[in-house]
Amino acid sequence: QVQLVESGGGLVQAGGSLRLSCVVSGVISSVNDMAWYRQAPGNQRELVAAITRGGFAHYPDSVKGRFTISRDNAKNTQYLQMNSLKPKDTAVYYCNADVKPYTGFEFQPYWGQGTQVTVSS
Repeated sequence: QVQLVESGGGLVQAGGSLRLSCVVSGVISSVNDMAWYRQAPGNQRELVAAITRGGFAHYPDSVKGRFTISRDNAKNTQYLQMNSLKPKDTAVYYCNADVKPYTGFEFQPYWGQGTQVTVSS
C-alpha cells in the first residue's frame, strides 16, 4: 500500500528553523502534486505550501518568505524548510501527495500521519 511518512518535527524557539521531510513509499507508478498542511487544536486544516511535479511552488501569505517547499522526484520525497518560526506556527504538520499506485488507474490523494511542530516564545 502507498504510505507517506513525515519526519523532522520537534520543539524550537521563536526565530529558529526546522526542516520537515516526507517520503512516499510503496509500489508506486507516479507522484504528481505534493503539499504540506497544518492543523492546530480547534482550528481548520490549512495549506502552508504546495509544489507541482515540475517544481512550481506557491504559499499563503502567512508563511511566504519564511517557508520553502522542495522535492526530489527520484526519491519520491518532499521537504519543508521553515525559517523564522513563530509561536503561531505551532501545529501538527501533514504531508499530502497525489499518487498513482503501480496497480492503479488514477491519481489519488494520500496523507501522512502528521508530525508535531512546537515553537516556544
